[in-house]
Amino acid sequence: MTAARGYTIESLDTGLRLMQLFLTHDTLTVTEAAGLLGIGRSTAHRVLSTLEGRGFVIRESSGRGYSAGPELVRLGRPAGFGSAVRERLGAVLEDAARRTGETVQSTALIGDRIVVTDGRESSHPVRVMLEGGTRPAHATAGGKMLLSRMSPDQVCALYPYEELERVTTCTITSRAALLAELDRIRAAGHALSLGESVPGLNAVAVPLAGAGWRDRLALTASAPAGRSRDADLAERAGQLRQSAALLKSVRVL
Repeated sequence: MTAARGYTIESLDTGLRLMQLFLTHDTLTVTEAAGLLGIGRSTAHRVLSTLEGRGFVIRESSGRGYSAGPELVRLGRPAGFGSAVRERLGAVLEDAARRTGETVQSTALIGDRIVVTDGRESSHPVRVMLEGGTRPAHATAGGKMLLSRMSPDQVCALYPYEELERVTTCTITSRAALLAELDRIRAAGHALSLGESVPGLNAVAVPLAGAGWRDRLALTASAPAGRSRDADLAERAGQLRQSAALLKSVRVL
């Protein structure tokens, strides 16, 4: 990293760092941006104005701050959220729900977390409920499936520290263990989460679509542990592959 810094274009670096701030801040004033980046207020104003001109940020109606613009939102949005994509995936989810009898979801990777883009709930009285929000990728079947499609170097860049967040007592909590698990997933062609994200909930995931990082999705089936023993999960993995195959000839993005 030290050598690469010698080739840094300072203004470009400032602009990229400023865009990164919108990952954690809904709005930013010029003064706030300058303080967070350690740059002058006039520099922050020029960079924000440039980004505004390109649609990466927009000025708040109050005129006192900026928020993420359409171009930045478009860059950060993974597959599965557009109406056309959701329509194509709908048939796959319906098929997967019918085959497995369990709650199924399509998931995308955003940084080191996964987000559900769509899903169908099981008709069982005791079932996994569809929920919004994000979850740590290393603790979920869909997340681990998507991480396994990255190179080890990319995974290490995403997880720069050896210790990983513990979600339950079953969660993988070391990067070394995660890398080993991802090797097993690549060999098996499916990923498992056995109470790693939610106690008593087991899930299996297969790759759904996408050769590039922006359009990669995973197809996941989740159920209470009592209905998700080894044989159940192995059968479910095969059923999900059959459903995912419906998209083989369809470009999802």
